[in-house]
Amino acid sequence: MTGLTHRQSEILNIARAFGRVMVDDLARRFEVSAQTIRKDLNDLCDHRSLTRIHGGAIIASGVENLAYEARRFVAAEEKKAIGVAAAAQIPNGCSLFINIGTTTEEVASALTSHEDLLVITNNLNVAMLLYRHPRIEVIVAGGAVRRADGAVIGSTAISLIGQFKVDYAIIGASAIDEEGALLDFDYREVQAAQAIIANARSVMLVADSTKLRRSAPVRIAHLSQIQTFVTDAALPAGIANICHSRGIEVIEAMPKPSVDIDEAGPEPAPPTLRRA
Repeated sequence: MTGLTHRQSEILNIARAFGRVMVDDLARRFEVSAQTIRKDLNDLCDHRSLTRIHGGAIIASGVENLAYEARRFVAAEEKKAIGVAAAAQIPNGCSLFINIGTTTEEVASALTSHEDLLVITNNLNVAMLLYRHPRIEVIVAGGAVRRADGAVIGSTAISLIGQFKVDYAIIGASAIDEEGALLDFDYREVQAAQAIIANARSVMLVADSTKLRRSAPVRIAHLSQIQTFVTDAALPAGIANICHSRGIEVIEAMPKPSVDIDEAGPEPAPPTLRRA
């Protein structure tokens, strides 16, 4: 890769070997400041070689997804906030699909105090989070289990999904392009997601802003097919315009603090719900 310094190339080699790199570790290794390392990581992210996580970065890929456990490190705080904000939109006494993904799992975690829910999922991690709660009934799609992440995929899972018509679908995406296409890496996973979208009255996309800087080869759907988009921060103008023109409700789970000129100093603004 051209345009990288020797140190940046070494950082990239370390990330490839170990899956991720941390700012403090790199600063000690190369005997430079943490600020210098952060600049290196930002440059590597601009080259789409790395994806930033809290305190460091991990390898980015546009053809093959990151390992599932590595994905948990990416935008972890943002995903948790998205999960809480999304769960707040789900009423008691409804039915819903929850799809595969680390962000959808955060939604499931935030639903544990809900009552009288019927949850159909092809995500074994979601099932394990929810099945112990007596006021939540869980149905798991059958079929082959993907060892990498506990996803249930294949024609049997899709057939079960097609037997339901639920109130809400909670879906994720590995990437969102500038034209509003929702993208993923595994066509079998995408087929399940498409069945979920087709059999829900209202579709909620949960995706943090790093997904807007990634690419993936398989199309799930288009933003126009969803009703609610829960993310962590303000959307880029192009995506925001698509949401506005399609009447998609956009919820920012971690909006930037508003400026308060009171002597007490600025206070964080509460999570906002915006009609895009």
